[in-house]
Amino acid sequence: MKFEVTILGSSSATPIYNRNPTAQALNINDHWYLIDCGEGTQQQMLRFDIKAAKINCIFISHLHGDHYLGLVGLLSSLHLNGRKKPMKLFGPAPLIEIIELQLKYSETTLHYPLEFKATNPDAPELIFENQDITVETIPLDHRIPCTGFFFKEKRRSRKLIKEKVEQLNIPVPYFPSIKKGADYTTPDGTVHKNTELTTDPDDPKCYAYCSDTVYNPQYFEQIKGATMLYHEATFLHDMLDRARETFHTTAQQAAEIAVTTGAKHLLIGHFSARYKSLTELLEEAQSVFPNTDLAVEGKTYVV
Repeated sequence: MKFEVTILGSSSATPIYNRNPTAQALNINDHWYLIDCGEGTQQQMLRFDIKAAKINCIFISHLHGDHYLGLVGLLSSLHLNGRKKPMKLFGPAPLIEIIELQLKYSETTLHYPLEFKATNPDAPELIFENQDITVETIPLDHRIPCTGFFFKEKRRSRKLIKEKVEQLNIPVPYFPSIKKGADYTTPDGTVHKNTELTTDPDDPKCYAYCSDTVYNPQYFEQIKGATMLYHEATFLHDMLDRARETFHTTAQQAAEIAVTTGAKHLLIGHFSARYKSLTELLEEAQSVFPNTDLAVEGKTYVV
């Protein structure tokens, strides 16, 4: 199953050095999800050929402008382009008030339903589920209420062993039940155990998106074992005092979190405007957790 993330924005508070405020597009089995929507997200989607019309769920972590100021523009463009199908929106409770106020004074009535669910910054919560995935909130520790998001595949059915199925000439209508764990009985009464006919499915993949937060072990257990962990890494570790003051994380701390939680792959982003080059941030993180990459805008990473 396809499970990949495209980085649309990786800057922190301001767009600078050709880096844009935070936004990511997640493609899971050809269902598209937008995570945060900083200023300029629409332009980035056009630039990197992400079709806005394909997005049916938007997740906003918190109400600092670099994470949501592109949202009203995106919703308005979808309206102008004739969208009819519902858009699910998840974010802090005051977000819907902000949107409704903007629409009120522009005298805009969206042509499509906007289905809003407020997130709870105090406790993890299952907020979305379909046939492919579940999405839970990750309560983070920032200056204002903030949540990350944990996207996890549902466990797939068992895999048929093609050669065994062909050898026994098993009819196709039996495939679904065998994939679910049933044995198969041949016409002569011979029972073939499910373990002879199938193999275990791949372990479910999961993507942990940890937006703005100070280093705080309170969320480590929830993101344990992530296939890919995206974690903010706003500063180098020599700016630790500044990171604590602004409720952010250093590149070294992000890597330490990856080690502690057993992540398989780390992406770091939300880079401070003070860094024109990101090489030192990457090197600092890789010195602790070698399988670290920068969240590079326009690049797609397979989870």
